[in-house]
Amino acid sequence: MSTTVEPRGRTRRVHRAWWVAAITMGALIAAAGFRSSTGALLEPLESEFGWSRTTTSGAVSLNLIVYGLTAPFAAALMERFGLRRVVAASLTLVAVGAGLTLVMTEAWQLWLLWGFAIGVGTGSLALVFGAVVANRWFVRHRGVVVGVFSAASSTGQLVFLPAIAHLADGPGWRWAAGLVAAFALLLVPLVLLLLADSPESVGTTAYGADPTLAAPVPAPAPTRGAARVAIDTLREASRSRVFWILFGTFWVCGWSTNGLIGTHFIPAAHDHGMPETTAASLLALIGVFDIVGTVASGWLTDRVDSRYLLLVYYLLRGLSLLAVPYLLAEVVHPSLFVFIVFYGLDWVATVPPTVALCRAHFGPERAAVVFGWVFAAHMVGAGVAAAYAGLVRQGIGAYTTAWLTAGVLCLLAAAAVLLIPARAGDQEGTAVSGST
Repeated sequence: MSTTVEPRGRTRRVHRAWWVAAITMGALIAAAGFRSSTGALLEPLESEFGWSRTTTSGAVSLNLIVYGLTAPFAAALMERFGLRRVVAASLTLVAVGAGLTLVMTEAWQLWLLWGFAIGVGTGSLALVFGAVVANRWFVRHRGVVVGVFSAASSTGQLVFLPAIAHLADGPGWRWAAGLVAAFALLLVPLVLLLLADSPESVGTTAYGADPTLAAPVPAPAPTRGAARVAIDTLREASRSRVFWILFGTFWVCGWSTNGLIGTHFIPAAHDHGMPETTAASLLALIGVFDIVGTVASGWLTDRVDSRYLLLVYYLLRGLSLLAVPYLLAEVVHPSLFVFIVFYGLDWVATVPPTVALCRAHFGPERAAVVFGWVFAAHMVGAGVAAAYAGLVRQGIGAYTTAWLTAGVLCLLAAAAVLLIPARAGDQEGTAVSGST
């Protein structure tokens, strides 16, 4: 039996998976930077260009929908061309799109840049990217890593949103857009240097994997195009009841987070007399607590039935949203602060258990692309909610109906997750549930 004792004085090297995780966090934060800026930039854009809330909300809705629909195709592209190329190209597109907003003058340019360029760029760097990295690079602590990656969007919100709000309120919104463009561009060389496509590509194994059971071997060359992989996976997964439950509940998740709170919390609070900078700080505070809540959710996902976690998350979120219309005021009362803390802990805590259910019911080979389609539902739901809330606000002059609608949808989602079977084989469409 060979010894595993290392020579004296040799230090243990940090596993390459942690370097990959670190650069993944940076890319996710950069993608979230511009995403989190939209709520703070709505009123400055309307003030400068004379655009209506319907126009600006429509651009945000298009961004969210494109962002979501890009995700499954981006996951397939990563399988075909590798993580490094796709992520570097996506960051460059984010930087170009954000930079060109500095010279826009027409509403169609806002829709083109925010809706398509930023939508495609950030959609390629969405939580699906984090799921791909976690599935490839981690066996041990996979749930926690997914939680940390999910929290990256909140970290981006925390890092960028207060600065964006102050820049928009001071030198102007162009400075805010320029900040995001510069940060995204600076990350490109780091991605090319530190990000690796897979453990096998650098001669190692995933963190926590048994090297004697998973020896590094070259990955097989892809035989289908990325678009074909994405479409075929959707067709196969759509035969499963579990897929549609996850699809529908994540639609509600996007509706109640990015679409409503992320886009309209600042202008809704401003309607009640609260300064925009104060509202932006509260939204950033949601990001602070979401980091804690999402990492904790990842830890729980490694230990607790994911269905029960989703039941609790959607139930509590729905009840909290029903209370929002009665909490907003000119000043921050203790009850509103309690909502901020509570809602922050629950913001994207749904991601780790949803990723785990995709892996359990559809197998590790399909999990990333299946989650890509589920995530697409999340962002399409967010896009519809952003437009819906904007129409409600413009039509009746208040957001109350939008808050109540989101609360009821969350309660319905809580009930729906109970229809997911405990085991992958206990469902219709078992032919697509396991790995092939």
